[in-house]
Amino acid sequence: MKKSYRAISIVASVAMVATALVAGTSAAQAASPVLTISTDLPLQGSSFDSNDSTNKAIALYLKQINYKAGKYTVKLKIYDNATAAKGGWDDAKCAANAQAHVANKSEVAVMGTYNSGCAKIIVPILNQAPGGAMTMISNANTNPGLTKTWNPGEPDVYYPKGIRNYGRVCTTDDVQGSAAAQFAKSIGIKSVYVLNDTQTYGQGVAQAFTTEAKKIGLTVLSSGAYGEGWDSKQSSYEALFTKIKALAPDMVYIGGIFDNNGGQLVKDKTKVLGDNTVVKMMAPDGFTGYPDFNSMPEADGAYLSFAGLSTELLLKNSPNGAGAKFVKAYKAAYKKDPVGSYPIYGVAAVQVILAALAKSDGTRKGVTNAIFSGAGITIPAAQSVLGKALVISTLSGDTLAKDITIEQVTGGQETTLKAWTVK
Repeated sequence: MKKSYRAISIVASVAMVATALVAGTSAAQAASPVLTISTDLPLQGSSFDSNDSTNKAIALYLKQINYKAGKYTVKLKIYDNATAAKGGWDDAKCAANAQAHVANKSEVAVMGTYNSGCAKIIVPILNQAPGGAMTMISNANTNPGLTKTWNPGEPDVYYPKGIRNYGRVCTTDDVQGSAAAQFAKSIGIKSVYVLNDTQTYGQGVAQAFTTEAKKIGLTVLSSGAYGEGWDSKQSSYEALFTKIKALAPDMVYIGGIFDNNGGQLVKDKTKVLGDNTVVKMMAPDGFTGYPDFNSMPEADGAYLSFAGLSTELLLKNSPNGAGAKFVKAYKAAYKKDPVGSYPIYGVAAVQVILAALAKSDGTRKGVTNAIFSGAGITIPAAQSVLGKALVISTLSGDTLAKDITIEQVTGGQETTLKAWTVK
């Protein structure tokens, strides 16, 4: 786990970049209304690197557009929803952040969260904000229940006022899980054991994988809709994998996030079942964007899915587009590439927020209405950092794109294998 003081110091540096607009704005800007947008991401634990890159990317993008959205000047505020004790997102911190968003009267919209479970805590509170529901647009939440029928009561339970105020620019786990199962079959997998980390995201993607795997004729050796849960507090998973070894699976599918003791889980999988040439391993985007995972010898050869297009594919598909130019500018500004692919999706989410803000009357209600009524929000391909038009459904808040990338860990790096279209 990254040391918390490192997270605090780098977050502070990003915040300084974001708030430097106060000193750097022109007189005309100073005279325009100043509104705050925020990010709400886990900035402690193994996901720090990717989420720090997201904050830096957003700060750079705001600087590029001169901190303007229509007639408004935009200021960025950074929230951390992780704790050192948890080593990742914390439900109490998510709830506290939600109240802080509502209490900050200048704040009109939130970019976040990274984890679906945290979003399920924050969204209902924002939905009931005084004066109108407050918008949240996520770059990384993939659990279907946030926007569509999934588990009992979903998604209506997250919208107590009966109106939508949440959207996302990545696709959902019913798509991602299906794609992963179809890919597994395409490489000759016949039997699979499914694990989940017992959290909202992990159970959702494991459920989607399990459902599709059975549908297309794979033998699912685990029981239950979600497969078997692993306890993140365990010091060893050798007994778990010894039980699995007796069933002789071709693959282990790990539905969850690396933060939940994924490193020990992967080490023990390899120790008991063999490396990824013996029993293959696949995980969803909860394992992407983690340098600590990629550098593990036991991760070599592991397959990953990403609920969008990897940065490599974005650049390949539109080498001269806005996304390619932005990635080049990011590297020039920070002397390295962003970690993982979700930082670019973070900028895409901010593009949606800023487009809505420019169309609005500057109120929270106005921003939400701009997204969920009338023509809604479309970011044209020429402007979109995703290299293609980004369209948000006015009904669900979901992106209309259903992009999935299949990756493989090779030589300590995530490498793109192919884009996958769900059959």
